[in-house]
Amino acid sequence: MIIDDIVAKIDDGGVSSYHSFEVFVLNLLKHHLLLQNKSLAISDGQDFLGDAFAPEGIDEFEGPVIFEIKYNLERGMKIFQDTFLSRFISSANYKFFEIKPKNLIVISAKPLSKKFRSIMPVAIGTANNYVKITYWGPEDLNKIVSQHRAKTNEIVNNLFSLRIEAAVTKAPSNWSAERAEIIAKLKESYDRGQFTLFLGAGVSSSAGMPNWDNLLNSLFVAYLTREFDKDKAIDGSDINELVARLNTVSESSALMGARYLRKGLVGSPAETDSFVSAITESLYELRNKDLDIDSRLLRAIAATCMPRRTGARVRSVVNYNFDDLLEKQLTKTGIAYRSVYTETEVYDPDELPVYHVHGFLPEDRSKYSALENSTLVFSEEGYHHIYTNAYHWSNLVQLNCLRENNCLMIGLSMTDPNLRRLMDISARSLEQNKHFAFMKRLSLDDFCYDTTGPGKKSAIRNIDGAEKFLDTHHALNEALMRELGVTVLWYERYDEIPEILEGLIK
Repeated sequence: MIIDDIVAKIDDGGVSSYHSFEVFVLNLLKHHLLLQNKSLAISDGQDFLGDAFAPEGIDEFEGPVIFEIKYNLERGMKIFQDTFLSRFISSANYKFFEIKPKNLIVISAKPLSKKFRSIMPVAIGTANNYVKITYWGPEDLNKIVSQHRAKTNEIVNNLFSLRIEAAVTKAPSNWSAERAEIIAKLKESYDRGQFTLFLGAGVSSSAGMPNWDNLLNSLFVAYLTREFDKDKAIDGSDINELVARLNTVSESSALMGARYLRKGLVGSPAETDSFVSAITESLYELRNKDLDIDSRLLRAIAATCMPRRTGARVRSVVNYNFDDLLEKQLTKTGIAYRSVYTETEVYDPDELPVYHVHGFLPEDRSKYSALENSTLVFSEEGYHHIYTNAYHWSNLVQLNCLRENNCLMIGLSMTDPNLRRLMDISARSLEQNKHFAFMKRLSLDDFCYDTTGPGKKSAIRNIDGAEKFLDTHHALNEALMRELGVTVLWYERYDEIPEILEGLIK
């Protein structure tokens, strides 16, 4: 098996191709060096630049040698020069290494032309203190592959398990330090201007809006109260208690419950409007009035949408929430916007489009027209309608934003199958991550102790084991999101999110 065959086998047109190739090369180099009684240190992303480091060198290259692996180096030449090489040059005295490197070997899965090799730098540094750069294409890797054919086949046949192993055996990282670097990349993406915000339930909950379960429970109680209005055996307090107990013992999904509820509330097409009105009324009535409707998070999001002298940074917003809290905040901030909730809705070039891809239920419906044409993804029917219709306008909008812009996901659990499907499709055209997602990191204290009741009770006995388990859990989540073209931005406290957003606009 030669490199061309290996690349063809793992090439699915996305970032996972690069990660598979990287794992293959690292395992091949490790085996090759082991037979030479030499070591290979795999980068953990924080101790040194590059993907791997061979202190004693490799073959005719005297050590130390740094390896940097790319999938299509020639096509990504500018990014490689602007990011990796510039960082390499600016690292004073190569502070990332105990021993100064002598060689940098850059490996590409795709062929490198003579023209490319002729214009790329062959060394960096000063005359007395330089690092020689060598570029390996498929033909160079084949020289090593030909020496280890059996091992090559073994690695290729176990790539998936090796990728998982690489994620779970990764040394525990200083995630807060890594986050600082990720935020710097996020700011670079934001400043370039091709930016889209993806907003989920966490954004609305910051202003006291009810979560999905609370909204369903409220509607369910209203429905049962109406049904049992003439039944003296069951009163209002009984209904609340019965619904609470049903949620405890029943494992039905929220979408199934919503479907059941819709069937009960909508007996005929004529009752659809009353169903929508019931949802809208419950949605805003259940808002926790103790929380400011102008939450810090909503204010920070609106601030990122403010046009600058050089133009708008945020080109669009994809909003999965039904409410109009963002619209209210944009109005207060003086930002021109247009709520888009049907395929026929159009906006002016100077307006910020806010796409309500799961439907729109503004508090004051009189301010908007054609709301009845919005596809409300409240129950299974609505979800299936969008999920199975590849050309539904909401799918096209999301896919276009994912392909054309850098996207930041805020308040999303990242578990929605349709969103993950669309991210997977868009990732096939990526060679490196271009999107970012805020995800809550489980702290050791929250994981090992139960604070739901009175006092603080131990829930896990083996604290050291729990810490290793959480490190693995977080590493796997990062690996899974990376395959979708997304870099995880961890946070432990919710107020860290608006802090980071506020930092983008400074």
